[in-house]
Amino acid sequence: MATARAVVTVYGTDGKKSGTAVLPPVLKAPLRPDLVRYIHTQVSKNRRQPYARKFEAGYQHSAISWGTGRAVARIPRVQGGGTHGAACGAFGNMCRGGGMFSPIKIWRKWHCKVPRRMKRHAAASALAASALPALVMAKGHRISRVNELPLVVKDDWCSMKTTKEVIALCKTLHLDEDLKHVKDSKHIRPGKGKSRNRKYKINRGPLFIGDSEDGFFRASVNVPGL
Repeated sequence: MATARAVVTVYGTDGKKSGTAVLPPVLKAPLRPDLVRYIHTQVSKNRRQPYARKFEAGYQHSAISWGTGRAVARIPRVQGGGTHGAACGAFGNMCRGGGMFSPIKIWRKWHCKVPRRMKRHAAASALAASALPALVMAKGHRISRVNELPLVVKDDWCSMKTTKEVIALCKTLHLDEDLKHVKDSKHIRPGKGKSRNRKYKINRGPLFIGDSEDGFFRASVNVPGL
């Protein structure tokens, strides 16, 4: 089991204790990092877009084999003369600029069906891991001053309307250190993603889970990583 606690402390928006609550069974689920890793890999395949090689790629040379009797391989060779490219091998997958072996087609099986029960077990395992401070800190989160994990707060925070109130709540609950770490982690993405509308990368911060879809969640949009 991930944890053996029976109850958790409930805090108010002022940071003071206001009672206790029974720990949900999902937070006591067994930790299965192998299952979480497998499900994450399989589910991420369902976001892929099909791509393929052009059918002419590697076969656009004017090349023909020299045949036998000239003590060279019978691979097709580029015709002509006077350049370094003349008489070079072509078309084969072992040749420079040749076609690839078994070229990728768009009718490849890109997506993968994942059993629903396995996805639910993986989600439960991930939630249970989020209740262990050692594992959360191992992921890089700054929670050394947080009173308890999971951190349960009364429903008053759902009615907050402004970003100022959200930031004040995070400071009261000692989440400001993790938010600062998230803000400082913003950096330019390496690779071609910079030119594909995803220039920056940033870490993730605290996760708030509640019933209200407006109010707090609208106010927290401009808080990085929240």
